[in-house]
Amino acid sequence: MIHLPLRRHLVGPIRLAFTLLGLPHTVWTSGVRPAISCPSSYPFPTSKTISADNTSYCRRHSTMPSSVGPHVKSRCPQYPGSNIKRLSVPDDKVDWTQKWPEYNPVSYTAPSVLNNPAWADPDIGSSPKFNTVDGAVDRTSFEGSYKVENGKPLNPCGRTGLAGRGLLGRWGPNHAADPIVTRWKVDVKGAKIHHSVSEKPVLQFVSIKRKDCGEWAIPGGMVDPGEQVSLTLQREFSEEALNSLSSSPAERAEIHQRITNLFKSSGFMVYKGYVDDPRNTDNSWMETVAVNFHDDLGNSVSELPLEAGDDAGQVQWVDLDSSFPLYANHSHFLEIVAKERKAHW
Repeated sequence: MIHLPLRRHLVGPIRLAFTLLGLPHTVWTSGVRPAISCPSSYPFPTSKTISADNTSYCRRHSTMPSSVGPHVKSRCPQYPGSNIKRLSVPDDKVDWTQKWPEYNPVSYTAPSVLNNPAWADPDIGSSPKFNTVDGAVDRTSFEGSYKVENGKPLNPCGRTGLAGRGLLGRWGPNHAADPIVTRWKVDVKGAKIHHSVSEKPVLQFVSIKRKDCGEWAIPGGMVDPGEQVSLTLQREFSEEALNSLSSSPAERAEIHQRITNLFKSSGFMVYKGYVDDPRNTDNSWMETVAVNFHDDLGNSVSELPLEAGDDAGQVQWVDLDSSFPLYANHSHFLEIVAKERKAHW
C-alpha cells in the first residue's frame, strides 16, 4: 500500500484530471502518512502463512504457536521514518490479556500528524467515538470490537512496543484498499504459459515499486472519509499503475472505459482485516480490503501501457511466484489469489 502525500502544487491539476476521468477526486496534501517498511531482519521468528481463506489476521494468529509470532512487522525495533526505538515485546507478552505491569512504551506521534492535516485526527482530547462510524470517519474494525483504555483504542492484535499514532492519522483503525489486478501469462499465440515445475498456468499481477523503500507491492491507498471501498480500489489503480493524469483526453477516455469495465465486476474478495504494518502502534493500526480483479481474456487493462504515477517508482506486470519478495503481507494476498485461480504459486 502506498500512502504518500500529493504535493500541494499538484492538487488542482489532479482534481481536474480525476474529474475528466469521472473518478472521485479527494486528494491529500503534504503531510500524509508515508509508508516506510521495516528492515528485512527482525528479532522475532516468522513463518509463512498458508491459509487460503479470509480469516482475520488476529484470529488467524491467535491459535498459532508462539514461534510464529503475531504482527511481527508491527514490532520492528526502530519505528519507520524516525529515530524512535520500540520497547521490545516478546511473543508471549503481545496479547493484552497477558499481565505485564512493567509495560510502559514510549509514546510517539509524527510531526506530520501533529500538524493536524485534513486526513488526521486531532489529539485524543477531541474524544473520537470508537467502534462506530464517527461522522464521516469509519472507526469500526474488521477484527470486531476493540478495547478502549484511558480514552485510547488498543490494537486488537496486541502490544507493539509503541504508543501514540506514529505516522498514522487515525486513532484506532486506518482503512485502506488494495486492488489486485491479474491476467494470464501467454505466449505470442495467446496460449497460457504453464510453469515448468508445478505445470500450472502462470498468473501475472500489476505491481508497483515503492519510492520510499524500493520494495515491490500491490498498488493501493487509504479510503477517504465517506468513500466507498469500490471507488478507492478503482481510484488507486488508476493513479498509481496507469498514471492517467499524464494522458491525453482520448487516452484518458479509453483508460476510464477499460478500468470501469473491469472494476464494475464484484471481483474476488481476497482479504479483509488487520495488516501487519511497521507503522502500527498500540493505539493506531492499518486494516485493508484486498480485492482481485481478473482480466481473464486479456482484452481489458492488459492491453493498456503501464506507467508509474506520482506515488510509485516503477510499475510492471509480475509473475505470481512464492519466491518473489513483496512489501508487508502482500505475498499472503497473492497466494490466496493463486489458489483461487488454480494458478502456479
